[in-house]
Amino acid sequence: MSHSYKDLMATTAFSVLEQLPKIDDMSALLTGERVKGAQVSMAAGLTYNYAAKPVDGAHLGALQQVADEMELVAQYRSLLGGAEMNGGEKRKVLHHLTRGQLGATVNFNGRDLRHFYLEQQQRVAQFCQRVHSGEVRGASGKLFQHVCQVGIGGSDLGPRALYLALTGYANSRGLQRMRASFISNVDPDDAEQVLSSCDLETTLFILVSKSGTTQETLTNVALVRRALVQQGLDVAKHLVAVTSATSPLADNDEYLESFFIDDFVGGRYSATSAVGATVLSLTFGPTIFNEIIAGAHAQDRLALEADIHKNASLLDALLGVYERNCLGYAATAILPYSQALSRFPAHLQQLDMESNGKRVNRRGDVIDYATGPLVFGEPGTNGQHSFYQLLHQGSDIVPLQFIGFKHAQGSLDIDIDGSSSQEKLNANLVAQIVAFATGQGNEDPNKVFLGQRPASLIYGSVLTPQVLGALLAHFENKVMFQGFLWNINSFDQEGVQLGKLLTKQVLSKKINNEVLREYAQLMDV
Repeated sequence: MSHSYKDLMATTAFSVLEQLPKIDDMSALLTGERVKGAQVSMAAGLTYNYAAKPVDGAHLGALQQVADEMELVAQYRSLLGGAEMNGGEKRKVLHHLTRGQLGATVNFNGRDLRHFYLEQQQRVAQFCQRVHSGEVRGASGKLFQHVCQVGIGGSDLGPRALYLALTGYANSRGLQRMRASFISNVDPDDAEQVLSSCDLETTLFILVSKSGTTQETLTNVALVRRALVQQGLDVAKHLVAVTSATSPLADNDEYLESFFIDDFVGGRYSATSAVGATVLSLTFGPTIFNEIIAGAHAQDRLALEADIHKNASLLDALLGVYERNCLGYAATAILPYSQALSRFPAHLQQLDMESNGKRVNRRGDVIDYATGPLVFGEPGTNGQHSFYQLLHQGSDIVPLQFIGFKHAQGSLDIDIDGSSSQEKLNANLVAQIVAFATGQGNEDPNKVFLGQRPASLIYGSVLTPQVLGALLAHFENKVMFQGFLWNINSFDQEGVQLGKLLTKQVLSKKINNEVLREYAQLMDV
């Protein structure tokens, strides 16, 4: 299916949206009935609540018209069907296909790509069974008890966030099979800190590099190799690779196994591919990984709904664009009231900012409107004692995305002063939403809270693997829809390339830039 790929400002519906009156009194808007009614069901029992967003029925109607005029769901269907949606790199975009089939069969070079992704997941599961049973052991004959993933960017942030999110869940249910750690930064202090805490005899290392040439990752693997050799261990019995079938790491005798990914799954979208499957299946077992996949697939299916009142990812995307392009808000904060999601904001930061930090449209024309926002966040309640001061009383309004759960993953809790730890956590969450929206007057200017800070809330019963998968897919699809709205390519990342080229100049000692040379000398490079 062909699409016109209109710029946002060129649409009739957006002109209507822009002309609607802005809501400047959240206190009048935010009633009890609205809190109960402004909700959209998501997969795995999650709910998206937009009651504290500055929109009424007229705004929602205009947003629906924007979605329809820009054919957002139709563009998503084209993506699912294997259309070349990454125009900059002339590639398909198939991370949804790693968790299930929602469109027609996607073939490439005579290969069914859904079959390929499923085959790799099955190979990972079979390998994990051999590790867990003791059939595959370390060089000294000891059982593997620890896995360490070596990768950077999407090879680290997504898998690390998901691992941390489910550690408490698995531990409290006796489901954790192995511990995990991660080496990502080329800073040698990162590798040293991790390696010094490992029993190398019982540690299996996963090297993740699609090209097999990632500078930071190969440097860190060299440190891993040296540490294994210094301990007298056979390196090949402690390394597996996740890479492309054409990379120098593929089917290499220096690795126990090679699991494959391809160019159609971008790094920041790769947590449900072999990149995440290997470390998560080793640590929690393939069953839990399959539950993550199931939750993500169910949320992907809901993203096909054309009605924004039934499609939380689409509505979230539209509300974010309204705040960015009509209200002028330049940032958004991700605030999970769940310590398990401690690294989830960091993953979403890359997902959003690497995808939608673009200034040209899909035709290569410079656009004259704002695109992706600055994204940051920390878990509550820690963030309340950190940057919430600026969010409440700073000169800029920052839209907020809260995430919360009614119950903890584990059983540890305590009642003090008539309430449990979890009740205190959630009391803080709901209090913050209302405080941000409605504010507070006071004769003392220092104690005035202007309010009018918009917020959404995604909530559920407890953070399970399926819930985590649905949450991951929700934000991936939100970012995708926003890219369609801004008519930009959300699936390449040319912005990281210039720094790489200059780094190569510095390391090769062939520096053509006087300023670069002086900075290099300052740092003894």
